[in-house]
Amino acid sequence: MTKPSLLILPGDGIGPEVMTEVRKVISWFGQNRGLEFDLSEDLVGGCAYDAHGTPLHDDVMAKAQEVDAVLLGAVGGPEYDNLGFDLKPERGLLRLRKEMDLFANLRPAQCFDALADFSSLKTEIVAGLDIMIVRESTSGVYFGEPRGIFQEGNERIGLNTQRYTESEIDRVARSAFELARRRNNKVCSMEKANVMESGVLWREIVQKVHDADYTDVELTHMYADAGAMQLCRWPKQFDVIVTDNLFGDILSDTAAMLTGSLGMLPSATLGPFMENGRPKAMYEPVHGSAPDIAGKGKANPIACILSFAMALRYSFDNGAEANMLEQAIESVLASGARTPDLMGPDDGKPFTTSQMGDAIVAALR
Repeated sequence: MTKPSLLILPGDGIGPEVMTEVRKVISWFGQNRGLEFDLSEDLVGGCAYDAHGTPLHDDVMAKAQEVDAVLLGAVGGPEYDNLGFDLKPERGLLRLRKEMDLFANLRPAQCFDALADFSSLKTEIVAGLDIMIVRESTSGVYFGEPRGIFQEGNERIGLNTQRYTESEIDRVARSAFELARRRNNKVCSMEKANVMESGVLWREIVQKVHDADYTDVELTHMYADAGAMQLCRWPKQFDVIVTDNLFGDILSDTAAMLTGSLGMLPSATLGPFMENGRPKAMYEPVHGSAPDIAGKGKANPIACILSFAMALRYSFDNGAEANMLEQAIESVLASGARTPDLMGPDDGKPFTTSQMGDAIVAALR
């Protein structure tokens, strides 16, 4: 039987460190559960620019199109800030999403019981939190044309275009409704229909998809700014939130802090189904490359490990193993193990990145 293929792109900053811990987990599943992968590794982001003069080499793009899933660490760093726009490390990530047609970005916000006290919100507000933000990720203001910095009269203007087609909204709405059917059957769609024509179309198409095929799912609509407020006021009112690229970026980072740390949040970005019946997919932690702590053993690997758990669930049909991995993480956190991002100034000695990975593997045993 052919092994499922997984392309690992550690990237920049803390990306290689957290990916090392994921490799420990992958190795454990291979040795103890017979779950083996055809693994390959390559460059994306700043390290790809250093090696090839581009944030994503064409050969790596071609490889990403062929594998069953991509697991990415993080991209970027201050040393690349002065590069031209098309050469910045983030363009490699955006190219992967665009050319693989990864249109549905799934960003869970789940609060582990052991971390409920660490959130900036009251424990009773976040304890047991489990919501999913479905962010459209191949269109909207990040990709719309025209865009750029132009001369207009005697001054420059910066221009970005918010653009959505009916079909782009339709397919991400269906992803959200299908996901809700496997959860608590509720979807809240967020936009700015009060001031943006793209928001008017978004609301209209989401409602049309619901009324045609998903009347069993509860659908509500909310302006995105009100949604941000409600996420901070009472997040457990939500189950699945579906929104556009820009608002999804902002709202998912807002939801991230409900759980205590960006270092805890994974994501999956799914596209159309391939001939083997699996969706094209890329998995990555929500956090960035954190260059200030890179190489110091301070990075939290849990978000990247949880991203692998999402890959097990959505790309490889290994839900039992995904549950096992998540339970191992829960038990490690319950034991009091913490990386620096999960600690206060008087909480004792933190676990290093490597120690946290070792603890999770030990819990799997």
